[in-house]
Amino acid sequence: MRPQPIPFDNSYQRLPEQFYHRQSPAPVPAPSALLVNDALAQQLGIDLDWLQSEEGLAVLAGNAIAPGSQAIATVYAGHQFGHYNPQLGDGRALLLGEVVDRHGQRRDIQLKGSGRTPYSRGGDGKSPLGPVIREYLISEAMHRMRVPTTRALAAVASGEQVFREQGGLPGGILCRIASSHIRVGTVQYFAAQGDHEALKTLLDHVVQRHFPHCRDSAAPYEALFAAVLTGQAELIARWQALGFIHGVMNTDNMLLCGETIDYGPCAFMEDYHPGTVFSSIDQQGRYAYGNQPAIAQWNLLQLAQAMLPLLQGDGEADLKPAVERVQTVLNQFPEHYISAYRRRMADKLGLDDCSDADEQLYRDFLDLLQEQHCDFTLSFRKLYDLANQALPINQRGEAIDSLFEFPDAFAPWLQRWQQRLSEDNQNAEQRAAQMRQANPVFMPRNHLVEAAISAAYQGDMSVFTDLNTVLETPFDYRQQLAHYASPASEEEQVRATFCGT
Repeated sequence: MRPQPIPFDNSYQRLPEQFYHRQSPAPVPAPSALLVNDALAQQLGIDLDWLQSEEGLAVLAGNAIAPGSQAIATVYAGHQFGHYNPQLGDGRALLLGEVVDRHGQRRDIQLKGSGRTPYSRGGDGKSPLGPVIREYLISEAMHRMRVPTTRALAAVASGEQVFREQGGLPGGILCRIASSHIRVGTVQYFAAQGDHEALKTLLDHVVQRHFPHCRDSAAPYEALFAAVLTGQAELIARWQALGFIHGVMNTDNMLLCGETIDYGPCAFMEDYHPGTVFSSIDQQGRYAYGNQPAIAQWNLLQLAQAMLPLLQGDGEADLKPAVERVQTVLNQFPEHYISAYRRRMADKLGLDDCSDADEQLYRDFLDLLQEQHCDFTLSFRKLYDLANQALPINQRGEAIDSLFEFPDAFAPWLQRWQQRLSEDNQNAEQRAAQMRQANPVFMPRNHLVEAAISAAYQGDMSVFTDLNTVLETPFDYRQQLAHYASPASEEEQVRATFCGT
């Protein structure tokens, strides 16, 4: 018997049916593959010949169901810009199933833009091509920069028009991979329903799938909450270290597994400023760059409240002891976040560790970036060049001298930093390797992503595929690709980003 082209081994579909709605994707008229991630497909154990065939394309486009797939739209709730919505769910996405990859990790396979579901709330369930390209480029770049993230298996053009405020746009479908799609909002949904049995089933599934060490704890659900909290602290620290702004940190966009999800109006800072906002729907700046750690803690508070019915211990007459215990854990978030962020900043500055004095060093550096309107990415990359200029080029790579030089105002700070480097424990080779992997030079800059989307809407996919190729090696500068590392010109500035769905 021929093996399944996608080796599905579905577990979420074995949960009770109030967790999802069984649904087939909507067929599209003329699908075409724009980009298929062959390396990721191999990791997932997917038959590459099949994936590149007409049969594989039909599955990626939603025109066919692969053997072993059990397509479902999952239900969840969530706080959106602070306001609770009791039922959201996959309004334009379908979970096709799960595979166990070649590293033994269970991974979801999901289609986005696959048509209307019971959770579409009046929408068409479709996606224009632009959001598909944005998520493909940025999620894969985040993976290359070692940020926990969902990933893109394929981008497909649907061959149909999707109508939005600006009229008809070419449609697209993204095939997305995640360790799971279980959100804070998933827990909130069952808590709000008062369905404690379903809540327990869900959390037991999360423990089994993502945090099996919690089973050995005397209080497994409290251990689960602590593990989710620690993962979020690490994730947000990595965002901050790259100047990444998610844009829509609603509780339905926060995965319990600790991966970045839902690349809607996301963007990367150029000039450093903690108040930076790009999202066109974030009118009050709730999700500004500098607010992201506090918002993550706020989201975790909502998770804690949703989990409370299962945190109450046997023999406890009321919830007060459980509230106090989980509050103690929640109060540890700033400590976990600061510790993770300091590690990231030590890596970026070329330091073996980060003392209190070093924290002041990087805070002063960020203040200078803000005062001098300096590009976040190039400023840190320039530190890499300055720290390692004595190494031969084959060890450090090309310098970005033609792209960026520090203004004179940085001179006193640079002296302090170089003195600190002279006192550090690392040798030159160790420092170069550490700083190189912490300070990318090629980023999915907003104007580059928008250019790829604009070209795609005109039928030119080469801008998208070329940019994706450059972003596969974000740490390796090449002078002939300097325009990919350069900040936007005044005419290229992107001042607002849109969800586009």
